[in-house]
Amino acid sequence: MRNITRILTLKNGYHIWTHTNNLGGKTKLLCLHGGPGDTHEVFERFGPELADLDIEVTMYDQLGSWYSDTPDWDDPAIKATYLTEDYYLSEVDEVRQLLGYDHFFLAGHSWGGMLAMTYAAQHQEQLAGLIIISMIDNIPDYVTHIKAIRAAEFSPAENAFMAAIERRGQWSNPHYRQLIAHLYHGYVNRRQPAMMSHTVDIQAKPVYNHFQGDNEFVVEGDLDHWDFSEQLKTIQVPTLLSFADHETMPLTTAKRMQHNMPNAQLVVTSDSGHNHMVDNPVVFFTNLKNYFLDLRHGTFNQTKEN
Repeated sequence: MRNITRILTLKNGYHIWTHTNNLGGKTKLLCLHGGPGDTHEVFERFGPELADLDIEVTMYDQLGSWYSDTPDWDDPAIKATYLTEDYYLSEVDEVRQLLGYDHFFLAGHSWGGMLAMTYAAQHQEQLAGLIIISMIDNIPDYVTHIKAIRAAEFSPAENAFMAAIERRGQWSNPHYRQLIAHLYHGYVNRRQPAMMSHTVDIQAKPVYNHFQGDNEFVVEGDLDHWDFSEQLKTIQVPTLLSFADHETMPLTTAKRMQHNMPNAQLVVTSDSGHNHMVDNPVVFFTNLKNYFLDLRHGTFNQTKEN
């Protein structure tokens, strides 16, 4: 199957980098990356892994991220216009239209999962299915979980040190960075940290800092009170909830999501962190392929426990 890279021009004049694997595949899958401000990279294996199922996979870098255009975030008017959840939701639909996708599958990882579930609640008629990867339906539960992780990993003295650094905004403190690196290697890239390494940091920091904060173990940005738990119950499309067993998102919340959604199935990737498609691809992609196979065979979610 053919793979192509396309630069899409949005109505706002900015350009979005996209890459499609298995062009012409009968089933269409659009992938939304995390961050906010990360890149398409966690989806790079999706195309090759799903080729035998005749699935066309498109991933793209969102506005401000890596290969796509970066606006002038120092301009207050530009920042107010584009650094919003509403903008990135509209971008999903415009990219979908430019690709010609209709009745397609939508996958979102982390922040991309937030966009995906919100998009699904608003545009269910466009979707054949939904894949939420390592994203729960509210931020307060996430904050409670990362606090528990920090308490379990470090002594009271170390936790007090971290809290003091964060109150002062001294994010570059060497010992603080060492402690955060320890958490990332335990709960983000647990088994394969080198797989996500670059010679420079490619994350779009203005985007990430605006929505999240300095790192995955604090939330100080615009998303700090986000809660979609009630709206999530309205999503009827067949939904795969894919989480890992050692990650930043609490499995207790994922289990509640699975129970509350009308047509959802939860799968868990073993011995993996937040980027479990990289940490343990054999298990992750087995679960993902089985989602598509079960839908085709009419057996999806038949064993769901209520």
